[in-house]
Parts: sequence; structure tokens; C-alpha cells
Amino acid sequence: MTLHIIVVISVIVLGILFMLIEIFLLPGISIAGIAGVIFIIGGIFYSYMFIGSTAGNISLASSAIALGASFAWLLKSKSLRRISLETNIEDTVDNSNLLKISVGDTGAAISRLNPIGKVLVNDVEIEGKSFDGEYIEEDTEIEVVKVETYNVLVKRKQ
Repeated sequence: MTLHIIVVISVIVLGILFMLIEIFLLPGISIAGIAGVIFIIGGIFYSYMFIGSTAGNISLASSAIALGASFAWLLKSKSLRRISLETNIEDTVDNSNLLKISVGDTGAAISRLNPIGKVLVNDVEIEGKSFDGEYIEEDTEIEVVKVETYNVLVKRKQ
């Protein structure tokens, strides 16, 4: 009987550790999360089968409480701050070249636009997007239809 209790406790604790590793260190669905779920369910199932339904109910409730409490404790502890990224990125993308381009300007496609590629307008190399999704070959003359935040919409020059 004591051996069964030790097995249940150790398997559930191992499952909780795997779940915490999954949540905090390996986000997504990975082997640690799957192993954690299997160990926790296996420990609860083991207690129902070999110790009894009362012990199974107790192990079910206690494993849920232990998982929740350890999750809350780990969130409040300072150990996560050691491994977390705390740097704020204040830089922005420099798109001042777009100020030199306006609707109606002409240029050339540096690469093929299928529908996105590089264009050269007013001596500025920038990402261009075909206005109507049309395939535009390299070295084709283009006309700017719209200037967006990070690119320009272009069409073939008529």
C-alpha cells in the first residue's frame, strides 16, 4: 500500500514538473507537455486502480491543486525574470525614402513582381507590389498607384 502511494505521488510530481517545463520553458506542444499529461493521468489512473476510488479522488483533487499552486508560485517567483527578455525595442523601420515617392511617379522593376518585388522609383530602391496582382517582368516600366506604409503599389506603365 505504501509503495502504491509513493508511486502515485512520484508519477504525479514528475507529470507536474513536465507540465511546468512545457508551459514556461518549451511553449507549444512538445514532448514535455505530452509526457506531463501522460504522467499526471497515469498517476491518477494508477491510484484509482490499485488504491481505490477515494484515493483516486484525493489524488485527482490534490494534483489539480498542486499544478495550480506551482503554476502560481512560479509566476510570482523571481526565477522567471532571470530567463525572460526585458529589453524593449524602441527602434522603428526607416521608411523616409517613401517621402520621395508620390502617386504618378514612374520607375522600373528591378526584380519580377509576382506580385511583390523590388522597384526603382526616383532613385529609391523599395519593395513594390503589383496593384492588381499582375505578374510584372524585370526591367519593365512601372507607375506608382499608391504609396503605403512600407511599400508602393505599382502597375505597368501604359
